[in-house]
Amino acid sequence: MSSFEAMIENITPEIYQSLKLAVEIGKWPDGRKLTQEQKELSLQAMIAWEIRNLPEEERTGYMGEQKCKSSGEPIPNLLFKSSDTLH
Repeated sequence: MSSFEAMIENITPEIYQSLKLAVEIGKWPDGRKLTQEQKELSLQAMIAWEIRNLPEEERTGYMGEQKCKSSGEPIPNLLFKSSDTLH
């Protein structure tokens, strides 16, 4: 087991919330700014923790089912007319 995996197993919901807030605002609870590396690692830890502990719809980046509202309706191309309409 890697040290990253071991770290994820030791994250409590409170630690997760602290990481999430730090990533959102770019600062640790004591006010120190996160470095780019800290942001990246914290986000990776958050996502790994969420995969193990949260349903998909509650995870970071979840967008739900994506459907086109105009599915089945042709969209006219206003820039280029088909050759049928040019004659």
